[in-house]
Amino acid sequence: MKKRDVVELIRYHVEHNEPDFKVAAYTVAKCFDEMGDHELAHYVMALVTDPDSFVPQSGFNDITDTIEDIKFLQNISTSEEQPLLLPQVITDDIIGVANAVKRNLGVCKFLFHGKTGTGKTESVKQLGRMLKNDVYSVEFTQIIDSKLGQTSKNLSELFKEITAINSYNKCIILFDEIDALALDRTNSNDLREMGRVTSTLLKYLDSLPKDIVIIATTNLYEHFDKALTRRFDALINFDRYTQSDLLEIGESILNRYLDKVKICKKNNRLLKKIMTSFKKIPYPGELSNLIKTSVAFSDPHDPEDYLRRSYHVVTDNEIYDLPKLKELKFTQREIAILFDKSKIAKDMDYKYKLTIKKIDRFSFNKQLLNEDCIVYIPKYACHTFKAVFTTFMFL
Repeated sequence: MKKRDVVELIRYHVEHNEPDFKVAAYTVAKCFDEMGDHELAHYVMALVTDPDSFVPQSGFNDITDTIEDIKFLQNISTSEEQPLLLPQVITDDIIGVANAVKRNLGVCKFLFHGKTGTGKTESVKQLGRMLKNDVYSVEFTQIIDSKLGQTSKNLSELFKEITAINSYNKCIILFDEIDALALDRTNSNDLREMGRVTSTLLKYLDSLPKDIVIIATTNLYEHFDKALTRRFDALINFDRYTQSDLLEIGESILNRYLDKVKICKKNNRLLKKIMTSFKKIPYPGELSNLIKTSVAFSDPHDPEDYLRRSYHVVTDNEIYDLPKLKELKFTQREIAILFDKSKIAKDMDYKYKLTIKKIDRFSFNKQLLNEDCIVYIPKYACHTFKAVFTTFMFL
């Protein structure tokens, strides 16, 4: 044991840094165990472990061996601090989950359900940041086995790993898309083996210590085993986005990417009109991919090209439909951004274009406004307009 280990242990205690304090205590206990003092190692671990947590009695190496040979859990990064874009009603529930974990009242199992892309997994990462806890995701590809009975055995090993990790460092265990294990056992299409697996999962969830935080996600809630649903202390529904929520989130996503790509021109008003062209605006996961791809693929010499690409993805084609665009209340200037200007001029029988200063017709001194206005002139009226406009400007 090094002097530094003892100093760090004391410093973390004084700073009330519980996660690092427990890691330092684990290091000290491991040193005692390596020196042959197994009882002292157990005593140190017992001091830093909550009363309800399980500490193996057969030797400290049971913990170290399990931790160093993790097979069914994957530590996922929570370091990327981006604002979590959720409706306020869901945000309030996430804050409630964090409060419940902090109060340590035994409310520690949560089910997040909702469609793909609604932010369930990202919310778990956000909770990890809020609580300063590591997040471990269950590797279902390692657990599910085609051999009869092997999946249930793997579940047994999984919960040993969960208990061992949590015994020295508080964490969040994420069962992402738990429906891979827990479909309705009464469903005739469900395999008998998977029904037994669900029963095994129920048993181990019931036997977990009260301080282990479990969060499961699913997008197949309607097919979920009701017995498993009852094992969770709280259910959080992520299918609570309004159109207004999605428009606001889309604007925030766009601003995030445009801040990284300085050459693009912001036009949040036009983006919102493009989004309303959807029959149903997609959830944030898909929406973020659409906007990110449009910005990334855009022409670096055309600051508004990303808007054109976004519109074509939304409408699933590049057909220029003037009546439809007018129905969606796109202005003439916005239509010019979304489509080739020569095509617009041809379709509208407009051949000439003049850029003039808007004139305040209600002002006696004919004061010019700052905003430019693009005017399309029918070819048959071009000469007349030029004459009238020139005369008016010099009055």
